Amino acid sequence: MDRAVITHAHSDHLSQGSAAYLVAAPGQAIAAARLGGRSVESIAYGERTEINGVRVSLHPAGHVLGSAQVRVEHRGEVWVISGDYKTEPDPTCASFEVQRAHVFVTECTFGLPVYCWPDHTEVVRDIHQWITANRAAGTTSVLFGYSLGKAQRLLSMLDGLDIPIWTHGAVEGMTALYRAGGIHLPPTTPVASAMAQTDWSAGVVVAPPSAATSPWMHRFGDVSTAFASGWMHVRGARRRRNADRGFVVSDHADWPALVATIRATGAERVLATHGFTDVLARYLNELGLDAGVVPTRWEGEQDNEPAVGDSP
Repeated sequence: MDRAVITHAHSDHLSQGSAAYLVAAPGQAIAAARLGGRSVESIAYGERTEINGVRVSLHPAGHVLGSAQVRVEHRGEVWVISGDYKTEPDPTCASFEVQRAHVFVTECTFGLPVYCWPDHTEVVRDIHQWITANRAAGTTSVLFGYSLGKAQRLLSMLDGLDIPIWTHGAVEGMTALYRAGGIHLPPTTPVASAMAQTDWSAGVVVAPPSAATSPWMHRFGDVSTAFASGWMHVRGARRRRNADRGFVVSDHADWPALVATIRATGAERVLATHGFTDVLARYLNELGLDAGVVPTRWEGEQDNEPAVGDSP
């Protein structure tokens, strides 16, 4: 296609092949990096532009830095495409803003009633306690989260621990872009830059999930591994990951937030995509809304990021 309007820079929402890209300004540098440095246009949140006679604006989605909902308006009719979103507060990106619409296209990665996120402060406490126990046992804590968005949110949750934080190269690269965008994060040291005699058990290592089974892990000795994901809410997910711990930290809306957001938009028609679409659409129809499904080749949050940016 000639021009793509991008909600955010995760690889299932941004790919090569378009002649031009439009993103929200806070995500411009990240999108450009993900596209190999090619030119990316940006507009501020709330700023309106016109594309082929259609008014287009981007609004905070609360998912990752620069994530946006796309609002399109033509002849008085408004559609809003949510992209991925969460409504929980997050210091690493702009907070979600509800947009009124005639038609709302909503993601539903965690669109099942079982998904209801625990209190954020309890999760932070659990992560801190896990790291503290590992340090006392002389075991290295390795915390896995996607290099864009999840890893930076985890870093913000580690702020105040006053311990060394080491990062995989893919995480460090994205973290540098967050800092350049004005986001405060605690100090980090790339694993590749650490000294050979480093006592890894003194702190915590943050890495992308795809590093879990790579030779990169061999340097840390005795480790305790943990995955941070919404999938950890379901029994068995941690076992499938072969992890010691699972922490429920999601950059997507849970079931209550999905339903509340859909109601808040006032949309007359709702289209579900990217996740448990049939379940959500059926539930909305039972509530009396006009709901349907938009098929997509991507089905929600997946570990599709290669562990690049660091040596084995």
